[in-house]
Amino acid sequence: MIYLVVGEQGVGKTKYLVDDANKEKEKGNNNIVFIDTDDDQISTLDHKIRLINAASYKVHSVDGLLGFVGGILARDYDIGKIYIDGIYDVVDVNSDNIEEIAQRLNNLSEYSKSDIYLGLDWEMAEVPDSLDAEIIELKLEN
Repeated sequence: MIYLVVGEQGVGKTKYLVDDANKEKEKGNNNIVFIDTDDDQISTLDHKIRLINAASYKVHSVDGLLGFVGGILARDYDIGKIYIDGIYDVVDVNSDNIEEIAQRLNNLSEYSKSDIYLGLDWEMAEVPDSLDAEIIELKLEN
């Protein structure tokens, strides 16, 4: 299954993704991978979670991202969840390509039996209704 974690910048998407990854690892679930565009989460993620810096691997396009995720899944059949955070810093994820990205990630997810979480700096209104993904919307608390 593909999950989109959406909300405006500063709402806590990264914290949500990190906390969820850590909770899943505590449960003893399969291998977990956290893809980001920097190494800032190295100290907040459980040491058993694999942190991969996509920018270090020169991921700069949608096809590059999808090939990168596919390669990670092909390498390790025991991955239960992949969390992707901040990828919009290096890959142009927009309203014109989000349906294709979500569909292709969902295909990878179904084939590998791994859940994929994608964090986006989007408001709920920007997410197309036709998208085949679970949406987790985060909002600033007043």
